[in-house]
Amino acid sequence: MDDSSTCSPHFAYLCTMDLTLGENVEMVRESARSFAQKHIAPHVMEWDESQHFPVDLMRAMGEQGFLGVLVPEEYGGSGLGYQEYITIVDEIAKVCGSIGLSVAAHNSLCTGHIMQFGSDEQKLKYLPKLASGEWIGAWGLTEPGTGSDAGRMKCVAEKDGDDHYIINGTKNWITHGISGDVAVVMTRTGELLDSHGMTAFIVERSTEGFTGGKKENKLGMRASETAEMIFDNCRVHKSQMLGNEGDGFIQALKILDGGRISIAALSIGIAKGAYEASVRYSQEREQFGKPISSFQAIAFKLADMATKIEASELLTRKAGWMKDSGMKMTKNSAIAKYYASEACVEVATDAVQIFGGYGYTKDFPVEKFYRDSKLCTIGEGTSEIQKVVISRQLLKES
Repeated sequence: MDDSSTCSPHFAYLCTMDLTLGENVEMVRESARSFAQKHIAPHVMEWDESQHFPVDLMRAMGEQGFLGVLVPEEYGGSGLGYQEYITIVDEIAKVCGSIGLSVAAHNSLCTGHIMQFGSDEQKLKYLPKLASGEWIGAWGLTEPGTGSDAGRMKCVAEKDGDDHYIINGTKNWITHGISGDVAVVMTRTGELLDSHGMTAFIVERSTEGFTGGKKENKLGMRASETAEMIFDNCRVHKSQMLGNEGDGFIQALKILDGGRISIAALSIGIAKGAYEASVRYSQEREQFGKPISSFQAIAFKLADMATKIEASELLTRKAGWMKDSGMKMTKNSAIAKYYASEACVEVATDAVQIFGGYGYTKDFPVEKFYRDSKLCTIGEGTSEIQKVVISRQLLKES
């Protein structure tokens, strides 16, 4: 069958995907790799130890086009697609998972939500600032008592006259919860557990009643700021609403579909960083008079690591291709995120084992890859939630 348009999405992907990814992607890869080596690599452990979120670096990445990757050029963005986006997150995460996480959250969540559901006026007002790095974005869905169970959120937005809403509540585990200049915030405007009872608002940091709260002291991803956002009688104009009242939950689910591709890309980058460090070390480290890479126990670990990374990238790039093609990719983004994140943890664990005692010290890079990897199986939906999403979609299709 020659016409791929009549094929399944899987076969069409195999028919049309250029496995070399093309010159444009390779140019983006080299740009991201060069930037990461020059501006991120020298500071990785310093930022990790001090839990410093490098705001100036974010501004510099905006100048490089890394913070508006998917934003159309008319709004000041790079106007690129998901293949380029996956590549940028991958290359940055190979050097530092924390910075990769911040790039992913800024692009996919806050910026992505406004790009996908904002009015023309909202896009013109916010996207140029977010794409340039002048403003850093945050996205608020999770609350202290509602992680996977987002339908029970307690952050409420109540009408105040005809033109305003008053927001009260707390969001937590928010990337850039303190430093973000603008946030997209999901609020309850209707009944509990009503999928049409949530509404999204754009809230600027300068808005009275909007403050940052506790900054989390984390196991990994320590240079990516994770904190509370607190809303105390925060009054916003109805013009800050994204879409219509009641659209917030459906919008959030669609944003998470794309966001999961970015976490899969983040997982790939961390896994590649751990793998490449392991290959180098195994060829340099000698035991019993020869490099440890010559021992089957080590060589087979490297083979397993490479296989998991290859499979992760193919799944992720397929999901990105479907997203760029306008196809429904809820299942595929969940599959990519689930597999890549779990594989990332396994690869990072094997990397520490290959390094042995040295892998348990901060003198070598794999202990940080190991700590950073675990977040990938939790953020933007745990692995368990991904399996819920995947199984539901499979049953719908059957």
